[in-house]
Formats: sequence, structure tokens, C-alpha cells
Amino acid sequence: MRVNVNGIGLEVQVSGEGPAVLLVHGYPDTHALWRHQVAALNAAGYRTIAPDLRGFGASDKPKDLAAYDLGEHVADLLNLLDHFEVERAHLVGHDWGASITQLVAATAPDRISSLSLLSVGHLSAGGPAAGIDQLAKFWYMLLFQFQDVAEQWLAHGDLTGLRMWAATHPDLEEVVTRMRDPEALTSGIAIYRRNVPPQAFIPGTLQAPPIKVPTMGVWSSGDVYLTEEAMVCSAPYIDAPWRYERLEDAGHWMQLDQPEKVNELLLDFIASLR
Repeated sequence: MRVNVNGIGLEVQVSGEGPAVLLVHGYPDTHALWRHQVAALNAAGYRTIAPDLRGFGASDKPKDLAAYDLGEHVADLLNLLDHFEVERAHLVGHDWGASITQLVAATAPDRISSLSLLSVGHLSAGGPAAGIDQLAKFWYMLLFQFQDVAEQWLAHGDLTGLRMWAATHPDLEEVVTRMRDPEALTSGIAIYRRNVPPQAFIPGTLQAPPIKVPTMGVWSSGDVYLTEEAMVCSAPYIDAPWRYERLEDAGHWMQLDQPEKVNELLLDFIASLR
């Protein structure tokens, strides 16, 4: 369905009945990333709310770079909860969705029952704080800062650059089809341009508020973008019960590589908090 919140139109998939679970994707995805988790959560008695973030999928794609500030994404999600009359929700975020949902939890902990961070841990534990191996994996974040240059690299030869970058994505052809639209290509990397300035790579500059709701972090051993250290070192920044799970035989998009295991972890974690 189409929902207008915070001055923007978002495409949102809503299904099921019961306690609300808000599922938030990252780059270069849409709400479809969660299709296996939506089915399992609905079957277990949960209502799922899965938006396309601004700039992605069928949601609006503002031209102004400031519109992609993390604060705007946080406001979008909190307004979504208001729109659907959800007083408290379980949050599940992957990739940039993990960055955004942890800020939602920090901003409005009274609205959040739990937080599940997939792939990306606490922002203060990532980047320079995670060491040189993690910085090396973030090479593309610097590339994405260069307007037009990044788009040319990604789009050249029927998106050869994007195919290389997202080679392990199980839905690669669907991603490529969406990103053939130049507007989608630019709006997709806007979240990097707005929120990862060059100074973000200086140790000590990435500082985010502590998380004060029960939190689970899940990292997959085949992730080519993020190190395990960046997730494990999140623990000091969680002022609430913390659970860490390492998922084997899965890449960055663990929801698609190992859907049954991800479903099992999410259902077990959420149910443990009842």
C-alpha cells in the first residue's frame, strides 16, 4: 500500500495480525528482501510492516540530498508506527536498515520492544573502531561519494560495476533491473553520500547513542562487506540485554541465503521477551 508520512510517499507491505514487527531493509534492496521472514512471522502470530525506504523501490526518490539524512529515515519509521497505530514494535534491520533502526530505538525506546541488527552492529563499533580490515571492506563507500563518477562505474556495460559489487546477492538480476533506472541508481546511493562523509573514516568520529532495549546482533560468516568484529564489539554500546549469533554458510543477504535459520533466530528472540 501507499502511505504518506513525514512529507514523503512510502510503499509499505503490511500483513498478519498480532504484535507488530517493523522490518527495514538496506542497500540496494526493497521490502521484498523480507518475504521469507514476513511469511514466518505472520504464521507465528505477528503483524509485519515492511516499507521501501525513501529512495528505494516504489517509494518517493527526493532530489535533495539532505532528504536522505538518517534523521529523516528515523522520522519516516516513527511516523509509520503512528500511521498504523502501533504503540510498541519489534524492530528488525539489515544493512542500512540496522543503522536506522538502532537510531529509532535510541530516539524512542518507549516505542520499541526489541531490536534485531542483521549484518551491521552498533554504529560506534563499526568503521575505524573495527580496525583496518573493516576499513578496507568499506572502499565502495568512498567511491559512492563521487557524484556521476560512482553512477558511471556502477552502470557501465549494463551495470557491470553493480554486478561486481553485489555479486553474492541472491536476487541480483532483480536488483539490476531496478537500478537500470538512473533515478533509482542515484537515489539508492544517496544514503551513503549524505551520511558517510570522508571524516567518518577517522577513528573516534562515529559516535551514536547507546541502545537501551533488548538487542540481538546477527553476523554471517560469508559477509564480504562487514567483519565479525564490528558486530561483536557492539556489546559495550548496548545498555540492555545483548545476544550475539554467528550464522554460518550465509553471505551478506542472510535472509535469502539461510531464511529458515534467520526466521528461527528472530522468532526465538522475540518470543523470549514476552
